[in-house]
Amino acid sequence: MAVSAFMYGPAMQSLANKEIDIDSDALKVMLCTSSYTPNQDTHRYRSSITNEITGTGYTAGGAALTGVTVAYNSTTNTLTIDCDDVTWATSTLTARYAVFYDSSPASDSVRPVLCYWDFGADIASSSGPFTLTISTGGLITWTVS
Repeated sequence: MAVSAFMYGPAMQSLANKEIDIDSDALKVMLCTSSYTPNQDTHRYRSSITNEITGTGYTAGGAALTGVTVAYNSTTNTLTIDCDDVTWATSTLTARYAVFYDSSPASDSVRPVLCYWDFGADIASSSGPFTLTISTGGLITWTVS
């Protein structure tokens, strides 16, 4: 399975406007069905995200990200946001997308989205683990040029 990762463009605007504080805000990941149509240019808040999955072992709103870090590497001129892998341990579900967002604001209309993964096809678990393995390069990496 080839996973493609994409940044939501308006996430940069949310970062610049101090709507997201990676170091202190609660970040989450939710899963969506193949009926969700991502839009990198217009989806800015969680309220734009549709077709969240339902399933055994999955709670609406998704799972909290743990081990979140922000680091700058002056040798490679990269800024990296990283976190631990996410697992729904005993689940029965089917998903096509994973959407990462800031859950700290009070409502979905102001909860900024960061990035999303497209699994390329529906993937499923059946009474077992559903795991999102974060790249060794981090969840998000920006290169300064």
